[in-house]
Amino acid sequence: MKIPVCRLADLPRGEAFRLESDPPIAVFHTDHGEVYAIDDTCTHQDAALSDGWLEGCEVECPLHASKFDLRTGGVDSPPAKRPVRTHRVLVEDGTVYVVPSDAAAESAAVRPDLPHPSPCAEVRRVEGRA
Repeated sequence: MKIPVCRLADLPRGEAFRLESDPPIAVFHTDHGEVYAIDDTCTHQDAALSDGWLEGCEVECPLHASKFDLRTGGVDSPPAKRPVRTHRVLVEDGTVYVVPSDAAAESAAVRPDLPHPSPCAEVRRVEGRA
């Protein structure tokens, strides 16, 4: 099931949108134009990651500065130890959609001994037909 979030034009680069779902999902539009979605709650303490600081493909929690990789959900900087769950993002006809993941966050985390995925390249853009 895909959930409409907003128009891509209404989500400026470098900004986030909080989708009021259960649990809440944060949708980020990076400075490079990629769009990612993760659970909006920091795994260290109850703080909205959508209120955090976005740099590249990483968001810093506004409460205690834990950092999470938007591509994998993995923790890049403590005090958080557990990853956040990632969600699939689609951009169709200028609208951003999120497909919520059923997977547990732990299964989506990247092992530290493996390389990270390629930089910020998760969005699948689908152009409509005229």
